[in-house]
Amino acid sequence: MSAFSDGLMANRTVFVAGGTSGIDLGIARRYAELGAAVAVLGRNPEKAAAAAETFGGLALTADVRDYAATRAALEQATTELGPLDVVVSGAAGNFLAPAATMSANAFKAVVDIDLIGTFHVFRASYDLLRTPGASLIAITAGQAVNAMPLQAHACAAKAGINQLVRVLAMEWGPDVRVNGISPGPISGTEGMARLAPDESTREEHTTRGSR
Repeated sequence: MSAFSDGLMANRTVFVAGGTSGIDLGIARRYAELGAAVAVLGRNPEKAAAAAETFGGLALTADVRDYAATRAALEQATTELGPLDVVVSGAAGNFLAPAATMSANAFKAVVDIDLIGTFHVFRASYDLLRTPGASLIAITAGQAVNAMPLQAHACAAKAGINQLVRVLAMEWGPDVRVNGISPGPISGTEGMARLAPDESTREEHTTRGSR
């Protein structure tokens, strides 16, 4: 039985970057169940549309590494749904790769999506928030504080997100709440399929990630 009433988020607007799959899609669906108007953002327009259709949300397309495109998507969300009450930044990239063979581009890609993307989403949403009382939520991970082999890129990116959250909470509070959530591993998600493949696919994922 839920501790929250179904109308808890009525008349609220929620924007979920990365909300087309996995944990972020689950977050978007739950906000919709609680009565919020929800927009999901993803890089693939077909995937975004399919995700939004499952709960009657708004599908938006942009790459969070592109600030201008991210800003345009946030503006569209506010035009169609209203000022933003909650912004979730959950777009992420990850794969298994040893640091000694990981390419510079591979390392940069994860930092750009996770860390730079989180800054883009939060910075671009700042003047579109309904304040006081708006909430910014970054999806971080255990790698931010626990070093893990084959995860140099993710550890660096998530640690950066944690510090970004702390700084923004200091600068933007109390009008805007800024928090990070570290959900931990969740079976059945695309991320877990990449990070915990079975024996037949572990080598394939590790090799692909190091290119």
